[in-house]
Amino acid sequence: MLLAEAAATQPSNFNTFDVFMILFTILIFIGVVRLLKAPQKNKFAIGFGVVSLLVFIVSDYAMVMHWLS
Repeated sequence: MLLAEAAATQPSNFNTFDVFMILFTILIFIGVVRLLKAPQKNKFAIGFGVVSLLVFIVSDYAMVMHWLS
């Protein structure tokens, strides 16, 4: 009975890779903050970090919206 009930429910939208996406976003955010606080600024690294952070934030937003649908 339990097996039939589990088969009838809708599968989860959550994927284990989602955890890594969130962790990478946090790691990139920490890196950008450290680059901005550094006494000697590397403009290329700051720009690359900000673009990467924006891409991951948009990906995380789409991922969370997929969870809620």
